[in-house]
Amino acid sequence: MLTQRARQLRKNQTLQEEILWKHLRNRRFHDAKFRRQMPIGRFIVDFASVEHKLIIELDGSHHANQKEYDEIRTAFLEAEGYRVIRFWNNQIMKEINGVLQVIEDALKS
Repeated sequence: MLTQRARQLRKNQTLQEEILWKHLRNRRFHDAKFRRQMPIGRFIVDFASVEHKLIIELDGSHHANQKEYDEIRTAFLEAEGYRVIRFWNNQIMKEINGVLQVIEDALKS
């Protein structure tokens, strides 16, 4: 069921996910392999690099109202050994170079 939901999310990605995916797909970004809409435990993460144990989450305005859920989710993912970085959708639209720099720094650390 979770796998089906992940497939559905990949088919119906947001504009912001599409923009970031263009930079991350096919090892285009520092030769790091990223997957999109990847199930981890009971959650589906936006982008993940398993080899770097890095998760990238894009948050829309609805995340402002679900802070506690996001904290629980992040705690679970960190307990699984992942580092989670989050960006607001407007950062993808207005500051993509800055977003990519943060991701690059995360891959290097």
